[in-house]
Amino acid sequence: MLKIIFLADIVGKIGRKAVAEHLPKLKEKYQPDLIIANAENLAHGSGFTRKTLAEMIAAGVQVFTSGNHAWDKGDSDEVLNDPSLPIIRPANYAKNKSGFGYKEFKIGENSVLVVNLLGKVFIKDRVASPFKTLEKILKSAQSGQIVILDFHAEATSEKTALALYFDGQVSAILGTHTHVPTADDRILAKGTAYVTDAGMIGYADSVIGADKNQIFNLFLKTGKSSQKHDLPERGEVQFNAVYLEIDPKSGEAKKIKRLDQLVTI
Repeated sequence: MLKIIFLADIVGKIGRKAVAEHLPKLKEKYQPDLIIANAENLAHGSGFTRKTLAEMIAAGVQVFTSGNHAWDKGDSDEVLNDPSLPIIRPANYAKNKSGFGYKEFKIGENSVLVVNLLGKVFIKDRVASPFKTLEKILKSAQSGQIVILDFHAEATSEKTALALYFDGQVSAILGTHTHVPTADDRILAKGTAYVTDAGMIGYADSVIGADKNQIFNLFLKTGKSSQKHDLPERGEVQFNAVYLEIDPKSGEAKKIKRLDQLVTI
């Protein structure tokens, strides 16, 4: 079996520290062949940089997905266009956007296609249909190839619909974006592992990883909120991740398990 650990949205410095301290323990216990992480909130809670990606690579992450915050940093285009960096952005953005929407990775004798898509429901960014985009990508995939999809979307209905529609055509569909872990991890009827949202790796006493007082201001006072994530560098962290076992011959998922806990760093 091919073993994969998927780390939910890593939020800011405290999230990075939690990965650096806790991921080695998961590696020792599960012996994963591949570690994937969502990096769109890696640098101060919004976007990523070469430095923060390098920090997570040193911690053991091998592949990064992202989302609608992929371009939040000044050097994002350069980072996303660098073929040596193992990071992708949602494939259903316009073709003139920087970066790659999917990449193939060799794990021993196995080929793993990692895909990133952005939802359309409740999302401001203009993107093509994730359904039609994934159909096009799968036409070029090898029969039985291991395909892992990070579906970065807001609506639970959109995530569930896409998972059921592509059941049996991809190995796993892992929802991200809301930072709230869902309890519906399961293997669908035709062999696709699915969870609506993996959650986050971020400061626990927060509003989905953001400073709670800034969010209070958003709802109660000014209607505006700072984009900064002014959070402590130490404390209790909500650590959400998903463990997968995939049959390398058929591409079917055989196991999905949530790896959730509170860790203090």
